[in-house]
Amino acid sequence: MKELYSLSGIITVLNTPFTAADTLDLPGLRRNVQAALAAGVAGFLVPAMAAEVNKLSRTERRQMVETVLAEVAGRVPVFGGASAPDADTRRQILADLRALGCDHVLLQIPHQTDAQYRADVLDAAEVGFAVLMLQDWDFGGGGLPLSLIVRLFEEVDSFRCLKIETVPAGVKYSAVLAATDGRLHVSGGWAVSQMLEGLARGVHAFMPTGMHHIYTAIFNRYQAGQTEAARDLFYELLPVLAFANQHLDISIHFFKRLLWRQGIYATPRVREPILPFDAIHQQEADRLIERVMHLKL
Repeated sequence: MKELYSLSGIITVLNTPFTAADTLDLPGLRRNVQAALAAGVAGFLVPAMAAEVNKLSRTERRQMVETVLAEVAGRVPVFGGASAPDADTRRQILADLRALGCDHVLLQIPHQTDAQYRADVLDAAEVGFAVLMLQDWDFGGGGLPLSLIVRLFEEVDSFRCLKIETVPAGVKYSAVLAATDGRLHVSGGWAVSQMLEGLARGVHAFMPTGMHHIYTAIFNRYQAGQTEAARDLFYELLPVLAFANQHLDISIHFFKRLLWRQGIYATPRVREPILPFDAIHQQEADRLIERVMHLKL
């Protein structure tokens, strides 16, 4: 019987840093990795939606994963993002990750039918990764059928982790954990706006962007039985989450700006096309960034 994959805590999703010339800022990426490691994160995901992955070339995707793998040096797992709109591109990215020595991978595969989805997962699993994380992403509904998740968990040895980003997510967390006897590793995503609920439901990890020290402190306090202290700290973040969670693009703008203000990224640059971040957005973001930077843990 497959046992629970042992990974508990914050798996941080890295924003892509760009130079003023719109090229990858790899020194900035390394600084972000070091800041996250110092905060005690449990792992990394790179690149993903928060990394503006659809605007990155295949070469840029490889460079990001290669840089993070080298900087992490095996201290925590690095999940390489292999999501792509079509199967051929996905195979190319999976081959790139394998060649880099990345043995953990995250996939978001469009679900059309159960048979199609299962075939795509089996195809990806044949590449031979140690750990396959599927992203159950559906901002408008319940996401993947529970019966399909359970079947794949039993059939595919490498399918050990599921990142749930559905509406609502809470009941899906509990349903998946119950249906797999707690053996399928479950992560919560989308800026961890439901972090306290997820912790109460037994979610194993969370996959936010930035604010490494704050998220790890909330998680560690809760796991240590300091639930009220964890709750109080989470409540301090609510204005930030309310602002950043307006839209994924606003979140990207905000956390790039935060990392820039923290001296980790050289610029807050984002790539087009993206929703605008006007002067009012920037004023409000700067107030919230001050709140984050001066929050006492």
